[in-house]
Amino acid sequence: MSDGRAPAPPRLVLHVDGGARGNPGPAAIGVVIDDADGNRVADLAERIGEATNNVAEYRALLRGLERAAELGAREVEVINDSELVAKQVNRVYKVKHPAMRPLYEAATERLGGFERWSIRSVPRADNADADALVNAALDGLR
Repeated sequence: MSDGRAPAPPRLVLHVDGGARGNPGPAAIGVVIDDADGNRVADLAERIGEATNNVAEYRALLRGLERAAELGAREVEVINDSELVAKQVNRVYKVKHPAMRPLYEAATERLGGFERWSIRSVPRADNADADALVNAALDGLR
C-alpha cells in the first residue's frame, strides 16, 4: 500500500559553493542537489550576511547537508571547489583557525547522520551551477 509520496532518494549528489565579495564581505551560498541519475532534485541560493570565503564554503556545505537530510537521503556525495574544506573534512588537513572549528565540527556531525558520504573538491568550472547560484544571491537575483 502506498501513501502517494515519492520514495526517499537513497543517494544524492550535492554541488555546494560559498563566496564573499571582499574577504570578509557580503557572502552567499549556492547548493545544487541531484539524484543518482543526475536529475535536479533541488537548488537554493541564500545570502548569509558578512563572512569570509572559507566560512561561506562551510555554510554552503552545512545547508546542503541539511537539505539532503530533509529530502531523505541516506548517502551523499558532496562536490565543492574548496580544497581546504574537502581536505579538512576528510582529515587530511587540520583545522587550525579557531573560528573554523565549530563549522568543521557541525559538518562532521551532520555527515555522521548519513549511512555513507564522500566529499571532494573540483575546479571551479566543474562546480559552475552552484557558483552561479552564489552570484545570483549576491546580485539579488535569487
